[in-house]
Amino acid sequence: MNASAQPILEVENLSVEYRRGRRTNLAVDDVTLHIAPRETLGLVGESGSGKSTIGKAVLGLVRPTGGTIRYDGQDLLTASSAQRRALARELQVIYQDPHTSLDPTKPIGYSIAEPVQIHEPASKAVVRERVFSMLRRVGLGEDAARRFPAQFSGGQKQRIAIARALILSPRLVVCDEPVSALDLSIQAEVINLMAELQQETGASYLFISHDLSIVHYLSDRIAVLRKGRIVEYGDAGRIYEDPQRDYTRRLLAAAPVPDPELQARRNAAREKDGLDARTDAIVSAIR
Repeated sequence: MNASAQPILEVENLSVEYRRGRRTNLAVDDVTLHIAPRETLGLVGESGSGKSTIGKAVLGLVRPTGGTIRYDGQDLLTASSAQRRALARELQVIYQDPHTSLDPTKPIGYSIAEPVQIHEPASKAVVRERVFSMLRRVGLGEDAARRFPAQFSGGQKQRIAIARALILSPRLVVCDEPVSALDLSIQAEVINLMAELQQETGASYLFISHDLSIVHYLSDRIAVLRKGRIVEYGDAGRIYEDPQRDYTRRLLAAAPVPDPELQARRNAAREKDGLDARTDAIVSAIR
């Protein structure tokens, strides 16, 4: 990570509104953030805080009502359709549910190969070897290429989705709740894999999650989002160890941990601070 380098992603004064009939919901309100090359920025907040909307705006899936989004200095909001298609190989996404990126009627080798066939036409032999290489890198054998999504566990399918997203060696990956549907032990495996692949590929991550403990593990910096606005922003270690906002402390207290003794201490501290009722409301909202 080189936080002093020219940012690969710059979001300035971003606002996004959703309209339903005569009602307007301000989902994102004047958000500014940036990501440097090889850096992971964690974007954390409860359900409905606007974090996924920011990811969708970066990917061009929702249209902002204000602000700017620049990728490597290029304004994405004024980019033509052709320019967005050209950038697609450098800007990829990993979703919470791998079913969204895996065709259940096709072997997973087909799904992993598809981005290469679209963006980097090559011979069948070259594409096949790249698919095999990615499968090995995510801990699956080459024979997996001939199997269908239904034949894999949830954790394995997320590994396949990661292989599909990274096969083009993108410079920026939007990771939208990529482990929230997995068991804690599988979450750790997938997070470690993402960290290893980032070291190998040099990609930057925008890592979106409601779980501050997971975000802290992978991120260099963290932006805490509440009701569409950033309420705390800075070094990941500082925010995790010494959160300045009560809202951030509640998010941290709400995050489950696999260590029973640590969880018991968290529960005791939560009771001491009188945060139980508010934390329970957050837990119910983000689970």
